[in-house]
Amino acid sequence: MGNKKILVVDDDDLMRAVTVKMLQSKYDIITAGSGQEGIDTYESEKPDLILSDLMMPEMDGFEMMERLREKHNFVIPVMFMTAYSSDDAERKGFEIGAVDYIRKPFKAEVLLHRIDNILQNVERIRNLKEAAEIEPMTGLLNKVTTVRQVDEIAGKGGGILMMVDLDSFKLVNDIYGHEAGDKVLIWFAELLRSIMRSNDIVGRVGGDEFVAFCQNVRTERMVAERTQFMNRKLLTYAKELFGEDMNIPLGVSVGAAICPDEGTDYQTLYKKADQALYNVKMAGKHNFAFFKTEEEKNREKSAEGLDEIDMLLKERDVKKGSQILTLDNFKLIYRFMMRFQRNYAWDVYLLVFRVESKTENDDDLSRMTDYFLNVAAGCLRGSDSFTRLGNNTVLAIFLKATEAEVKIPILRIRERWESDPETAGYTFSYEMQYMMPD
Repeated sequence: MGNKKILVVDDDDLMRAVTVKMLQSKYDIITAGSGQEGIDTYESEKPDLILSDLMMPEMDGFEMMERLREKHNFVIPVMFMTAYSSDDAERKGFEIGAVDYIRKPFKAEVLLHRIDNILQNVERIRNLKEAAEIEPMTGLLNKVTTVRQVDEIAGKGGGILMMVDLDSFKLVNDIYGHEAGDKVLIWFAELLRSIMRSNDIVGRVGGDEFVAFCQNVRTERMVAERTQFMNRKLLTYAKELFGEDMNIPLGVSVGAAICPDEGTDYQTLYKKADQALYNVKMAGKHNFAFFKTEEEKNREKSAEGLDEIDMLLKERDVKKGSQILTLDNFKLIYRFMMRFQRNYAWDVYLLVFRVESKTENDDDLSRMTDYFLNVAAGCLRGSDSFTRLGNNTVLAIFLKATEAEVKIPILRIRERWESDPETAGYTFSYEMQYMMPD
């Protein structure tokens, strides 16, 4: 592990050079000559500590610290250097979160000793905080932290709470032993973490029970595809671990509840997701279900007349824009349209969009592909259909549109994409093909 990195901010060139000389034998030092330059350098370098002059023209140390804190929403370790003796200034610094003060001029050994103490305390607090929040076996959030974070996020915006349960996991412990069961749990936790986005909340809340809260998502497609993927991967791993003759029906069942429709706090959403999970278990496991009210369930059971069946089948709460479907449902639409084409020969096109990052190894590419899916669907007609395929690919079916007409909505998508600050650093390409039956 490399040296800790310290950002020295001082408008006095000589003082900056002297401070660097005192510290450079033990720490990696970067410098800035003003408060604004300090903010910019922090953004690019992410130092472990900022050592800043307090009194600087244009932006003093207090303002620099407050701006950084507002932007990053956590206390950045800042130690102020000052030639002035002022209790009021020192009090204000500690009120906004400064970790220490040192008065100019100072000796090298005193400065090094105080910085050592600060960094040791920061590391100790960070480790204690992590230990209090993380479930030690899997490295996921523990139940207390999961509940707290979901409560914080669900109260502010929408999403889906997924309750994920391992089917037949008890048999793994009974037949192969608890050590083998632990291996499965650790592996599955890593799988679950890998298929969620960086801003999603993922925790272990029971022996073989996990929770994921996916922010700003409402589509069944997301839950369906992740459930299918987890079931496929879990079975493959179990056979690799225990042998091809392993016959435990190991799998994943998922119950889901939509926020804010079904609640805006963990406990309410969890209870409803648990009811949905129970329905999956009763129906044969290895699948997913969304929470349904008693009214919805009764309507499904009692539909007899044509009007009732029509109410049951048709789309409710129709929103502007195209349909976003699971891959399996998209396949059904695609195959139906191919059959339809044999008789009616409509102008129907299949489009393949690929979202591309301008940087290599972008961990955010999958999230931006979901973002593109929603942007594109929001630009087009309700009769068009979209789905997600793989890490960066989106498929679409455009109905009753000539090749020239297809390019008009694509231009509309590109215009919206390129004007959105959220999409900076990303672009997309596309291919299109007329859907011709065999």
